Amino acid sequence: MDLFIDHDPAGRPLADRMRPRTLDEYIGQEHLVGPGKPLRRAIEADNLHSMVLWGPPGTGKTTLARLVAGYCGAQFLQISAVLGGVKEIREAVAKAKSARGSGQRTVLFVDEVHRFNKAQQDAFLPYVEDGTVIFIGATTENPSFELNNALLSRARTYVLKGLGIEAVRRIVDAALADGERGLGGRPLEIAEPLRDLIAAAADGDGRRALNLLEIAADLAEPEGGREVVSEAIVREVVAGGVRRFDKGGEAFYDQISALHKSVRGSNPDAALYWFTRMIDGGVDPLYVARRVVRMASEDIGNADPRALTLALNAWDVQARLGSPEGELAVAQAVAYLAVAPKSNAVYTAYKAALQDARENGSLEVPIHLRNAPTRLMKELGYGHDYRYAHDEPEAYAAGETYFPEELGERVYYRPVPRGMEIKIAERLAYLAELDRKARGRGD
Repeated sequence: MDLFIDHDPAGRPLADRMRPRTLDEYIGQEHLVGPGKPLRRAIEADNLHSMVLWGPPGTGKTTLARLVAGYCGAQFLQISAVLGGVKEIREAVAKAKSARGSGQRTVLFVDEVHRFNKAQQDAFLPYVEDGTVIFIGATTENPSFELNNALLSRARTYVLKGLGIEAVRRIVDAALADGERGLGGRPLEIAEPLRDLIAAAADGDGRRALNLLEIAADLAEPEGGREVVSEAIVREVVAGGVRRFDKGGEAFYDQISALHKSVRGSNPDAALYWFTRMIDGGVDPLYVARRVVRMASEDIGNADPRALTLALNAWDVQARLGSPEGELAVAQAVAYLAVAPKSNAVYTAYKAALQDARENGSLEVPIHLRNAPTRLMKELGYGHDYRYAHDEPEAYAAGETYFPEELGERVYYRPVPRGMEIKIAERLAYLAELDRKARGRGD
């Protein structure tokens, strides 16, 4: 069953020409659309519902949205959150109302929906609620952080995964075999290991794999009536000789890992190299800025609290000014974090405290730490015997306890002997000595 008829495939990119027309042609995401899976059953049963498709670039979000509309006989309208706004939403809604009048449903597909602000998301929410449109949003960002709760509550979120090498290889092979939409009509010759190399270089992105394949095919050398794609050609294409595709680019996650580890390893030169590699590859600088804030907390922490402030300021500059001024501010933060004293003491303490919180259940707050805003609470002893630290010598209630009784005393935070944490450690040691004396365990 062909749901989409391509009347004029010439001149369109290979990745667009090879867009799957049926669920059987759709490669990957078997956890969602494999035989018997809930989403596939819903599609085949004509059970349309609003949804958010969350996953990396090139994993089939747009294609899946088109398939949903095609299987259900719905009008498919697509707008981009990058280029569109409230005006485009209104135009789409008008078309949907017209189609509804003639008994046809409408799928409104919003690509990169995370780029819509709250007002723009609110603009089409009423039409999702009253059934004028079936909303399908595609996003590479966590929808919990980027989409309104009101919109999320009315749409089911499906998580698409990066394609495995085997799945990408199947996409490559399908394009080489298809004589109607793909490259099967050409006498191309590309060895099996070179197909594997393209699949691996795509890093889970089916569209990127087809783009790389198309470039390699265009560079094929004539040889005895054949068009031969040599190893040299493939290696040149996948090595970055061609502008990278999509937000991730080549080895995106490896590069962000290299940046983080270079900062942690106190190498500003390597950190700046990986940062500029990612910027040159087309990464969203705001993504890097967010990761730099994470580095400041995870790897510098209280050894130099200024690192977090500088990272946040760089993120703010990037958001306010954009390129290229923003990237310079982020570069400044990257260099500063790399040379700052390192400590993961807070990060380690946080994980240890979180583990205790998860493993020990809902332990009662000690009664002396409870708030007592009412007379009944005071009669029950809430806040009784609480020692107000500011009324104590040195503003410290020596010997006071703050953990649940069942848990006992815990030590999560252990400052390292670097940067400002040297002073913090000295202060904590002094306070611990006051506690020991107050509890009768000191000299």
